[in-house]
Amino acid sequence: MKSSAEIRQSFMDFFASKQHTIVPSASLMPQSPGLLFTNAGMNQFVPYFLGTEKAPYSPARAADTQKCIRAGGKHNDLEDVGYDTYHHTFFEMLGNWSFGNYFKKEAIEWGWELIVDVWGVPASRLYATVYAPSEGDPSSFDQEAYDFWAALFEKKGLDPKKHIINGNVKDNFWMMGETGPCGPCSELHVDLTPNGDSEGKLVNMDSDLCIEIWNLVFIQYNAEADGSFRDLPAKHVDTGMGFERACSLIQNTKGFTDFSQKPSNYATDVFQPIFRKLEALSGKTYADIYPESVESDKSQLSTEMKEAIAFRVIADHIRTLAFSLADGILLGNTGRNYVLRRILRRAVRYGRTLGFSSAQTFLPELVDTLVDEMAGVFPELKNRAAAIKENLQREEESFNKTLSHGLDQFSSVLTLLAASKASHPVTYESALKFLKDHHGEFSFPAEEAFKLYDTYGFPVDLTALLCSEHGLKLDQAAVETHMDEQRERGRKSRSQKIVRAADIATEASTEFTGFEEDSSSATVLEIHTQEDALLVITDRTPFYAEMGGQLGDQGTLTLGDAEYPVSAVQQLSAARAHSLPVDAKIAVGDQVTLSIDPNRRRPIEAHHTATHLLHWALHEIVSSDAAQQGSMVSRNRLRFDFNSGALTPEQIDQIESKVNAHIEAGEPVSWIEVPHDDVKGRSDIQQFFGDKYGDKVRVVQIGGQPQQLDGYSMELCGGTHVRNTKDIGLFKIKSEGAIASGIRRIEAVCGIAAYDWTRSVVEKSAEEKKELRSRLNALNEQLSALDAEPVHFPQFPHIMTGMLDKGSFEQKNQVFKDLLAHLQGLKAATVEADKALKKAQTAGAAKAAHAMLSELDLSGNLVIATQGPAALLQELLNGLKSQQFGQAAFLIVDDGEKLYLGALCGSSAKDNGLMAGKLIQSLAPIAGGKGGGKPDMARGAAPERDKAEELATKAKETLSA
Repeated sequence: MKSSAEIRQSFMDFFASKQHTIVPSASLMPQSPGLLFTNAGMNQFVPYFLGTEKAPYSPARAADTQKCIRAGGKHNDLEDVGYDTYHHTFFEMLGNWSFGNYFKKEAIEWGWELIVDVWGVPASRLYATVYAPSEGDPSSFDQEAYDFWAALFEKKGLDPKKHIINGNVKDNFWMMGETGPCGPCSELHVDLTPNGDSEGKLVNMDSDLCIEIWNLVFIQYNAEADGSFRDLPAKHVDTGMGFERACSLIQNTKGFTDFSQKPSNYATDVFQPIFRKLEALSGKTYADIYPESVESDKSQLSTEMKEAIAFRVIADHIRTLAFSLADGILLGNTGRNYVLRRILRRAVRYGRTLGFSSAQTFLPELVDTLVDEMAGVFPELKNRAAAIKENLQREEESFNKTLSHGLDQFSSVLTLLAASKASHPVTYESALKFLKDHHGEFSFPAEEAFKLYDTYGFPVDLTALLCSEHGLKLDQAAVETHMDEQRERGRKSRSQKIVRAADIATEASTEFTGFEEDSSSATVLEIHTQEDALLVITDRTPFYAEMGGQLGDQGTLTLGDAEYPVSAVQQLSAARAHSLPVDAKIAVGDQVTLSIDPNRRRPIEAHHTATHLLHWALHEIVSSDAAQQGSMVSRNRLRFDFNSGALTPEQIDQIESKVNAHIEAGEPVSWIEVPHDDVKGRSDIQQFFGDKYGDKVRVVQIGGQPQQLDGYSMELCGGTHVRNTKDIGLFKIKSEGAIASGIRRIEAVCGIAAYDWTRSVVEKSAEEKKELRSRLNALNEQLSALDAEPVHFPQFPHIMTGMLDKGSFEQKNQVFKDLLAHLQGLKAATVEADKALKKAQTAGAAKAAHAMLSELDLSGNLVIATQGPAALLQELLNGLKSQQFGQAAFLIVDDGEKLYLGALCGSSAKDNGLMAGKLIQSLAPIAGGKGGGKPDMARGAAPERDKAEELATKAKETLSA
């Protein structure tokens, strides 16, 4: 039997023999901004079909296997995965392509040759569909395709009228959009019934006994805006064959010799190695069994069926996750990134069905199996295996906590729901039985589903899945209403800045001169009056408008002898509007001078260039997968968000040192505009998926030769920058921490801002050092009074503020680090002294308690009031218990700050109705305190020390009553 690798290779070899160039799969990150993921083989070839680019193959034909994901948007198979034999979120699409080269005859004949002659599918089990329009459908019957198919069937002695089936526009006419390239298509379907006698009645009937294996699209028309169709000057072929389906057909029928079993994609060596690994990890056994349909009632499925579905869902989802991460698509909170996060969470949820606990991650364990099976064709899996595992580990660990809390809360709501409907008390187990007995009668409260999401971070789609598994209805529209209301509350709670300029329509265009000039002459093109400002649009400006995370400029506009402040600048389409005082005397056509405030711009530029250095250093020190998720640069600080686990102190120190080393080196910073097509494939130039770039892009590079694109740091960036790294000054990381699951944030400062921040930290640290030293001295005095060994810590030799005023940045930075290290050591010494004091006090308290109890008559009830450390109370209680004290005792220990209270009731006291917990509850309020505990022992505390005598008197009265 052929392996899946052999089947894929035989497809490639066949079309290579037909002079096709074998093309690598495109990334799952689509080139089209309208797609979540690459979802079809033709995505990477669209420019050739549109004629905007010429196909680079000679002859103009290609073949490939394309990675595809359909798990969101228009094409979404997510909910069907695991319930039938052939739906997947990730799959490979085999295809052959002609770009104005061959057309229908060759495509049909080669398709038949591969399927029938090479792979051996019995021709009698094949059915071809051709386009036949209904009334109002485009174009005409595809007689040409029909005739080519008919000749092939007739050659095998088969009746074309039985084996060629007409299809309407839905099944057999392909359009790229409302307008653009389009054309009829032909599909090949395989009859998988045991006897092969369906006579084509199952074609396009969503039956897994008649599977579409190949679709041949003939792109021959252009759909016009007026609804007409004109012939394209060049006609193309676009075919697609599901690889997993092909493997299923060949392997499950033993090379088309045995149709006794229903073929399943999951019963192939594409999925079986993953199942074997899952079996080893879970201790469960996979069974290739399926519900009657994808709509089957999930609450009525057997445990074995639920486990089989879980195996399939996890095997499918790990492929989607691993291949996406290999292509640099990360898990996140928006768009395609959130789709991936949902898929991971579904996989983790199904993992619970296989017995995986919240303390056990299993998805990273599947990656090596996938690499072993697929890396020969998709080497990016092996190259990025470590990063894939790291991302999966982090996400799974994070969601496990959310899942556990959510499942607990869901179970609580189930129990309450059943209790509200039942006429008797219920436990969780009896609630499950009650709901099963009343299957489909009750709804899960929409407000609780929203609460699960809003309070516990539990995805609504998982709540819906759990509801379906328990036979509960869920009004998802009502849940969405709750979510809309929450969004509206959030919107109203935020202080919003209304940018009225956005309502201004203008066709003006402003040239930006700020890369080279701080001041520019300009002509006023338009003036728009606002309530509190004039928005002045000019033909030229050095003012940068806020974008790409960089704050906008401020400065002045000079007209003759008048000078007006420019408080802000806004981008309006291609124009740039400057905000002037509303009483400014200015008119359209005036010649003005626009000057930015350089004292504001230069620190912003320093922070922006430092952000590029930080991004580069993160890749060098942490991981090349630490991709930017957002940034902000101002004159006083920079903020950089990126995906990663928490950084270690050593990594932060290394990043800081690396950035400062390149600042000190004084390296050139340059930029150049180039065609986007020249750089969009370069991995050494940072560019961000999802960003919209024009035909021309600006590359900012640090190091290397200007105009050569050979720097060590290169990014597509439209912001302004320093000319030399030395202009940045000192770089200091203020903080690093999490802002979302898997997303970290670094805040840092440069130059004067770094110096000012460092100085403020030093001054604050000096005060803290003084307080810690005082605390350490006080603790040591107490230790000496108890004859315990004091804790010493060496004095810090430097005078902080003085050292910061002189020396190089490196020397100043070292002083800063030395102080923080000294401070950390002083904190540790204080903690150590505190522990030593408590230990000494405990030891002293034990001796004091023993001496005190040895002098007391323990035959009756006791009230003890004394002074000493808090530990004395526990030692007195311990001493009484060790002597098997059978009466009642009430204890008051005054440590100089508050009263610590204790009560103990032995067997005789309890027989007389005395209980320790009630003694504390009734007596502690006399001194403004409270407490409680068990009948035999209880504790409390009270702040009013002057009431100690009154409290002791009342305790004696209570115990003697």
